[in-house]
Amino acid sequence: MALFNTVTIRTPESVELEFVLAGIGSRAVALVIDYVCLGLGLLGLTLLYSFLLVQLLANPATLGAASETVGLWLTALYGVFAFALYVGYFVGFETAWYGQTPGKRYTKIRVIRDNGQPERLPQATLRSLLRPVDDSFFIGFFCILLSKTEKRLGDRLAGTVVVQVDPNTRGQIGIPERSQMIGKDLLGVINLAQLSPDDLATIREFLQRRSAMSPKARAQVSDQLARRFKAQVELETLPTEMTTDTFLEALYWAYQQQRDRLH
Repeated sequence: MALFNTVTIRTPESVELEFVLAGIGSRAVALVIDYVCLGLGLLGLTLLYSFLLVQLLANPATLGAASETVGLWLTALYGVFAFALYVGYFVGFETAWYGQTPGKRYTKIRVIRDNGQPERLPQATLRSLLRPVDDSFFIGFFCILLSKTEKRLGDRLAGTVVVQVDPNTRGQIGIPERSQMIGKDLLGVINLAQLSPDDLATIREFLQRRSAMSPKARAQVSDQLARRFKAQVELETLPTEMTTDTFLEALYWAYQQQRDRLH
């Protein structure tokens, strides 16, 4: 009997990949860590609200008859900012870190879409908005336990699943020197603005996972991705002879270089 459940996902390139599900234990630990981080943020916000409220009550004459109204507005703003922080914490981290929060990064799990691609803003927002419902009466806990794919309500509506980070995909991607040289050539002949952050995430996902793929699946995905992005950046002919893997490495490197220059 396997210790962890697995899920098989068919990618947009029609290749089946197997992922190990995160498990209730890892998700619980990640959530505790995230709530500690979130609690510190809410504590800071509460201290600021308390300070402003005390100052208001200590000097009512400065605002005259409007002091009570200002106090109500201050309380309302506190509620709005607290809710925004609660939702924004998960949305911000999961969008910026491709499905990970500090807690998920510590426990080495992450959120991906049902098609195997990284989680982005729409999915992160849906999951975060439904988190209070999942946390109420342990609804999310029971949904995870009773679901073969270990999905809470937020995952079901967002079309996501929480999986373990493949140990073969950790760390930076090593781009060979030849691919970097080709990447320099690509910078001068293609418009990288045609690529989105999601496209970059797709290329990175392949480059990270390719060593764990079968030779047939690797060749199939590499060929399809190379054709797709070659057409997307309107590149008719390649600057030099290369494999599809090399082209994707060069494209990834070129995109990273351009992004670093802009920042």
